[in-house]
Amino acid sequence: MNSLKKTAAFVLTGIILFAIVLVSCKKDDEPAPPLPPQSSFVMSFDDFSNASDTLVQREAQTYRNWGHAFSMVAGWNAIITAGLAVPVASFLEAFNHEAVYHPDENNWTWSYNVSHAGQTYEAELTGYFEADSVVWEMRISSNSFTDFLWYRGKSHTDQTGGYWILMDQPSNPQPLLKIDWYQDFDSSAGLRYTNVVPGGPENGGYIFYGITTGTFDRFYNIYNKGQDNLTDIEWDHTNLNGRIQDPAFYDDSDWHCWNTDLQDIICP
Repeated sequence: MNSLKKTAAFVLTGIILFAIVLVSCKKDDEPAPPLPPQSSFVMSFDDFSNASDTLVQREAQTYRNWGHAFSMVAGWNAIITAGLAVPVASFLEAFNHEAVYHPDENNWTWSYNVSHAGQTYEAELTGYFEADSVVWEMRISSNSFTDFLWYRGKSHTDQTGGYWILMDQPSNPQPLLKIDWYQDFDSSAGLRYTNVVPGGPENGGYIFYGITTGTFDRFYNIYNKGQDNLTDIEWDHTNLNGRIQDPAFYDDSDWHCWNTDLQDIICP
């Protein structure tokens, strides 16, 4: 009888150990969470990145409408390019590396170095599943700071949307920007940068870039919190004709248009 009990206990122990090993191996074999698309972090300024698109021999007034749209977008572009250089570089570099699963913490980690302006940074992006989403954290170190949580966020596992919260910098660890994004893979996508500096005069100001359908298939909505003014810009991504609505600049709520040569025209 004792022999039978010992045999049963041995078999049961073996089954439990096998199950543990099976579960462990299964977890290791599971793919890492999908990285959010690059467009979830980096806004496109391609259509408003080169003022030389205009014909310099023409009078500047000819390009007033497109020129005003360009200046509005260029201002945000400069802020994003300068202020988010390290976070952007660290996120884009993640796509060149494979994640490692850590069973003790039940997460995946992308670890690598990234360089910017002659400085090398150590980046560690972690992700773990939470229901139908993935939670993300990016910690960055250099010779002057260690494991700074520069940004964090959450994304849907089906890649249809999510958000990021970015901190200012290691010497000023306060919220700077919230990035909201969405995409439906067919006809629309959007990316919105919102100023979230606590107590800042522009807290709540934003720039929203979108892809849609129709005559004008790209748009920007730019909200200046200090002026309480919303600027709407719409254009055809292929032909580059478009229009702008800016009550503070034009002193009206009308649309102001430009043609495929970026020259002012009366709106149809």
